[in-house]
Amino acid sequence: MTKYKKTIFVISILFLFTSVWGQQKEKALSLEDCIISALQNNLGIAVEVLNPELADTSVSLAKQKFLPQLGFSFFKRETNTASFSWLEAAEQVTTNLKDYAAQLRQEIPTGGNFSITLYSYKEDTNQKFQTINPRYGSTLSFDFTQPLLRNFGFKMSRREILIAQNNMDISETRFKGALLDAVYNVEEAYWNLVYSIENLKVKKQALELARDLLAKNKREVEVGTLAPIEILSAEAEVATREAEILQAEVLVKNNEDRLRTVINIAARGEDFEEIVPTDKPSFEKKEISLDEALFLGLENRPDLHEIKLDLKNKDLDLSYAKNQLLPNLSLEASYWSPGTSGTKILYEDGNPLTENVIGVIPGIASDALKDAFDFKYRNWSVRLTFSVPVETIFSRAQYAQARVSKDQAILTLQNQEQQVFLEIRNAVRTVQTDYKRVQAYKVARDLAERKLEAEEKKLKVGLTTNYLVLQHQRDLADARSAELRAIIDYNLSLALLDKALGTTLKNKNIKFSEIRASST
Repeated sequence: MTKYKKTIFVISILFLFTSVWGQQKEKALSLEDCIISALQNNLGIAVEVLNPELADTSVSLAKQKFLPQLGFSFFKRETNTASFSWLEAAEQVTTNLKDYAAQLRQEIPTGGNFSITLYSYKEDTNQKFQTINPRYGSTLSFDFTQPLLRNFGFKMSRREILIAQNNMDISETRFKGALLDAVYNVEEAYWNLVYSIENLKVKKQALELARDLLAKNKREVEVGTLAPIEILSAEAEVATREAEILQAEVLVKNNEDRLRTVINIAARGEDFEEIVPTDKPSFEKKEISLDEALFLGLENRPDLHEIKLDLKNKDLDLSYAKNQLLPNLSLEASYWSPGTSGTKILYEDGNPLTENVIGVIPGIASDALKDAFDFKYRNWSVRLTFSVPVETIFSRAQYAQARVSKDQAILTLQNQEQQVFLEIRNAVRTVQTDYKRVQAYKVARDLAERKLEAEEKKLKVGLTTNYLVLQHQRDLADARSAELRAIIDYNLSLALLDKALGTTLKNKNIKFSEIRASST
């Protein structure tokens, strides 16, 4: 390999290494990239997203009350007692009993319950003079119970479900509030980083102007057209600008670290030294009336929605406590159909006392079931039960407590509405003020540029001093920084207004359901 080819090979390797190292050193991120990263990797959001899931399980548990309950039972008993009568067995009376029961029970929305029960049994004994032994019995019954005063109604029976659903909505509302905070924190960190980077550029431009003036002064001193003492002020200005650059660089790093934390870069599995924002702050006037802003705030603010949901829960508690002051009045209705069968024992002359069995007619359990399902023997009963429990006396304290809690929730809502109105008014006013600030600082920066240009022309013909030129350079640098700060503040005030109105997610097309799915 020739020396020329070796040189080309080494340069190529160095270029490749530099490219790879450069990719690891910098990372270009848009505001949207940062928001997505924060919503996916923010640990606070990861915690909040679990709360709606927990609340959803509470709703499912509350709804289990209205699921049908199916029950089965089996009972077997054998009794042995001494015989005390010649009508019974000689030595002891033995009775065997087996019974089976199946029941389907359903709570109904009015507060009552309905059940269907099928009961069957088999009984045999060694007692004398039995006409049916063993004996089979079945009963099909329908039972209905309904409270008419205390615990009556849809609201009473579904109270736990309604409260659980409201609590789930509260969890989702809090999650939305966490999303609003997260998005605003990203915007704040992002635009502050943009400001610090652009401000660093302004400081470097000011340093270049100071260095150019210093170089010009040195040339004029060399040719004898300027006194050497004039160099000192230019050198002092260069040193001042260099110190300002150091401060600006620290501000860039601090804001960079703040953005790293907010978007949780470590969770992305990426490692780079510098973040390069790709979005530039906009300066578009946003027209919004105070009345419109207040209306949007009332409709969209998560904190207001949360308090309203809590007020609904307090209203349910108050209704329940008031209902518990009523006495008990319940309606019970039953309808049942029994059936009986078994092995019939035939005695001579139809008289069991003769103890002369002349025949047996076998019976089976299905005959009893058939009689029950055919409603051969129909029976029914209705009962009204009225009682005034002693606990009603103490329920008045519960009612008073529930009423005070509701009044407190109403006051909390009114207070929060006032706070929201104040926050929205301040946000709207800040947007309007920051827009005017940008316009004013644009004019100030333009005038500072013209003044510096004019002063530099005067310096060329000896009509001014270095001190005045340096002063105008400082004025221009300050005007540029102030204009940049005003533009950034205007973008932040727009973001804060969206947060105050609760419209951040809608305006940025962030779907709540998708965030929940991606965070779980």
